[in-house]
Amino acid sequence: MLWTSLGLALIGLVIVRLVLSIIAAFQQVRAEAGRREIEIARLKEELDAARTRHRRLAEEPLSWNGFRKFVVSRKIAESPSVCSFHLKPHDAKPLPSFKPGQYLTFRLPSTHGNSQLIRCYSLSDRAHQGHYRVSVKRVVPPAGPGAASAGLSSGMFHDVIQEGDLLDLRAPTGNFCLEPNESDPVVLIGAGIGVTPVFCMLTTLVHQKSRRTIWFFYSVRHGRERLFAAELEALMRDSPHINLRLCYSQPDPDDRLGEDYQIRGRISPELLQRELPSSNFRFYYCGPGPMMEALTSGLKQWGVPDGHLHFEAFGPLSVKRVGLVPQATASTPATTPLVTFRKSACSLPWDGTHATLLDLAEHAGIVIASGCRAGNCGTCVVAMQSGDVSYIQSPGSPPEARTCLTCIAQPKGNVVLEA
Repeated sequence: MLWTSLGLALIGLVIVRLVLSIIAAFQQVRAEAGRREIEIARLKEELDAARTRHRRLAEEPLSWNGFRKFVVSRKIAESPSVCSFHLKPHDAKPLPSFKPGQYLTFRLPSTHGNSQLIRCYSLSDRAHQGHYRVSVKRVVPPAGPGAASAGLSSGMFHDVIQEGDLLDLRAPTGNFCLEPNESDPVVLIGAGIGVTPVFCMLTTLVHQKSRRTIWFFYSVRHGRERLFAAELEALMRDSPHINLRLCYSQPDPDDRLGEDYQIRGRISPELLQRELPSSNFRFYYCGPGPMMEALTSGLKQWGVPDGHLHFEAFGPLSVKRVGLVPQATASTPATTPLVTFRKSACSLPWDGTHATLLDLAEHAGIVIASGCRAGNCGTCVVAMQSGDVSYIQSPGSPPEARTCLTCIAQPKGNVVLEA
């Protein structure tokens, strides 16, 4: 009887161990199946994402090379000195999108012979499916050699170009742009006509219902110069979380502090430190050269890292004054370099009185085509027969070998240019 009981107990123990091993094996199979299901789900998500990217690429209109014909569909007076132009593709094909802050390059017929003007203007509104928008301020050219052309293009936009006219445009480009899908808090700063690229950034963020913390500083002299007033009011109604600061430096008698504008004065580092809760922002700013120079210096002193400072520098004044140190300074040779313009049969000493080779050429009456004057559009490129140059800032459109962007170039030594 005892042996029978022991036998039964051993049999039961064996059965229990067998059952436990079966359960363990089953659980292992289930765990493995679960891991496989997770892996299959992950692969399916990646496949779906790849299909979505492929579909978007297939549906996304491609950019274009060279110049493309656009028709002026609308011309709108924004202020006594600024007009906006809505531009639709003449071929009616879809438009590629762009990053807010980028610009368009225009090829305009010149009033002087058969030459052409190349000019760049920032996009002033978010990407629309059917048109682009730029806003152009009438520029009164300053006195001095080569300066007369500075006001030709803006005068042409205001006085000559009308709705229905055709214009030649290059595709949107530029390095001064905001990534709408990032999450960093941003401060957008525009003064005068410099508001156009940062207003494009603002409208894009609002349209995409961005959750980023946004501060928008906009400075003009008075209410008559303020651009996009109705649009800005609509944006603020749709996005009350945006912190708006309108600054008037010379308000008219009927401009009401607290209603039409919030701050009397110009935008400065001291104003930003007074209004902002901290310096933990990405700053995007565009405006007159002295303002950008002051902001760059002041924000750096406030502890803002260089990588969080983004500014637009268009035109010779802004390029010279934004606090950039010419790279050639450190390696200036002991003897004065000689700059030879071969086609013009002219050689000039580089004595440091001019900021760039383009400035030197214009002072001597040598014509070199130019556009953005900030190393972005590539219009001022000139071949170099010999010598080398350095740049006062990184080119937005890197030139080919043995050529240079004269609008931001300085000679490292003797240089011979095909101009």
